[in-house]
Amino acid sequence: MTFEQIIGTLKSRTYFPVYLLTGDEPFYIDELCRYFEKEIVPDDQKDFNLHIIYGKDADAGTIMDFAKQFPVMAERQVVIVKEAQELKNIEELQSYVDNPQGTTLLVLCYKYKKLDKRKLFARAIEKKGIVFESQKIYENRIPDWIRGQVKERGYDIQPKAAMMLTESLGADLTRIANEISKLLINIPSGTVIDDMLVSRYVGVHKDYNVFELQRALGGREIFRANQIVAYFASNPKENPLTKVSSILYVFFLKVLMYHQLKDKSRNAAAAALSVNPYFIQDYVTASQNFTPNQLMRIISCFREYDMKSKGVDNISADDGELMKEMVFKILH
Repeated sequence: MTFEQIIGTLKSRTYFPVYLLTGDEPFYIDELCRYFEKEIVPDDQKDFNLHIIYGKDADAGTIMDFAKQFPVMAERQVVIVKEAQELKNIEELQSYVDNPQGTTLLVLCYKYKKLDKRKLFARAIEKKGIVFESQKIYENRIPDWIRGQVKERGYDIQPKAAMMLTESLGADLTRIANEISKLLINIPSGTVIDDMLVSRYVGVHKDYNVFELQRALGGREIFRANQIVAYFASNPKENPLTKVSSILYVFFLKVLMYHQLKDKSRNAAAAALSVNPYFIQDYVTASQNFTPNQLMRIISCFREYDMKSKGVDNISADDGELMKEMVFKILH
């Protein structure tokens, strides 16, 4: 089942005796765990019918003892095992999984890695309950994910604002969700979030960010690009070279791909490059300013400065100095 399907079954009070929540993306596991903790057992029954156990502090026997208990003056109880990946003998739970207590919901939160679904234990859970695999989202899909999160809460967000959040916060869904929550507290329902609001409430400078540097470089705006790099150099912790160069690397690689497209129409190009159609003009502009050979040189430049940022062939230059050199080489 998907995350949305599991939430749907829980809301309709369709329960399974065992849930294995596993995968390297903790956000969805935490969200489901929070729902089991907050919504299944009524508040006045939680003292007796909600049990939260941590994998590093327990063993399979302890968990089974809790799971086999009957609920106290209630229809069901919930047993949540947080950090189940720390449980050394998790497969010993199979004897319980084969014959689960019908009035217990056992929830195993196995985060940051996947439990091998080919093993007998995982297959036993699939027969009796639900195995949910929480997968990482590719960074090029994060802006769409942000848009979906915002719309669920009754707001909308402009593509540029979503891109600014992505470039500032990366692919950490939990951090992004927290920043969205802070932002929405400050604005009326139904507001369309733009770059000004992101700048004001999230702390991403609307004029000096990687997105604006990317646009300035693609347009060969030398003065503007140098302004932004000077700002980055004065704020090295917020704009490390590794982060900036990795984002620019992807942009220029896609500009090179754009050169090779047979169908350069807006929607076809957006689909081929996996970008929002709103941004296609940036790739068109850059392709007009840089030939394929120049782009190959620029892509090599990113690799060179990534190595220099790690100390290779670099004795004393800091991130700010290296970034200024890199941008000079891109533009000249």
